[in-house]
Amino acid sequence: MILIDPPNVEGHGRMWSHLASDVSFDELHDFARELGIPDRGFDRDHYDVPAEWYDQVVALGAEPVSSRELVSRLIAAGLRRRRSEA
Repeated sequence: MILIDPPNVEGHGRMWSHLASDVSFDELHDFARELGIPDRGFDRDHYDVPAEWYDQVVALGAEPVSSRELVSRLIAAGLRRRRSEA
C-alpha cells in the first residue's frame, strides 16, 4: 500500500509530506514515477512530496496516515532505512 503522512516537515520554504510503501520500493518508485516526482525526491525509504501535492496524491490512491503510523508500517514491512543504513 502507498502511504502518505500530513505535510508537517518544513524545508526550503515549504511544507512536506513523506510518501512511502509498506509493500516494496518497486511499488513506491512506480507510484512516484506516475506522479512525476523526480528521483532526487527519494530519501532512503520515502519520497518527499510538497504540501500542495498532498490532495492529488491521496486522490490517486495513497492512504493518508499519521507520521507515526507511516514509520511503524515501514518497520513492520522491513523497509525502514535509517540514516546510518543509507
